[in-house]
Amino acid sequence: MSGSIYKVIELIGSSPKSWEDAVESIIMEASKSLRDLRVAEVRELDVRIEDGKIAEYRTKVRISFRYEKK
Repeated sequence: MSGSIYKVIELIGSSPKSWEDAVESIIMEASKSLRDLRVAEVRELDVRIEDGKIAEYRTKVRISFRYEKK
């Protein structure tokens, strides 16, 4: 049997600057401990509000990576 198997996990990141920075921080951090990242799918965007202003951009992302049998 040939082919590949991928595992999918969901991570949440945040940034005081933007949703894009939040996604980038998720990818950078995930790549430190996971190998062969394939696709990142943005699932949800929200913001945390303080004193009537955006304090933090938050992003929920599903990331897939190649599953390796041991």
